[in-house]
Amino acid sequence: MSASLLSAPFVDALARGEIVYQRCEDCGAAQRLARYACCACASRRLRWEPAEGTGTVFAVTVVSRAPGEEFRALAPYGLALVDLDEGARLMGHAPVDLRIDERVRVEVFALGERRLVRFRRVATR
Repeated sequence: MSASLLSAPFVDALARGEIVYQRCEDCGAAQRLARYACCACASRRLRWEPAEGTGTVFAVTVVSRAPGEEFRALAPYGLALVDLDEGARLMGHAPVDLRIDERVRVEVFALGERRLVRFRRVATR
């Protein structure tokens, strides 16, 4: 799988087992997707930063029918949008019973040659 020039830093970080996101050097806004310019101030001075790896579930869905053979063994599986504590939003695999507003931690897992994002619940006291 080849990454675009824009997403290459994210894909490269996944290969190392890390999560990164973009932050604007001018206004400090975290970007929700990889961008060429800041969504808040239009600055082109964006840098990639490491994420701590924790966040809150924003949205969830369950995929019952895999989009292809590679994902068939995972089905049914959850997908979640998570607001990282740093302000960026990230999508990844999740438990099928995950709920909105739950706290999670990001993991990187291998599926064949791919490195993908997965969320696990953070234990609460």
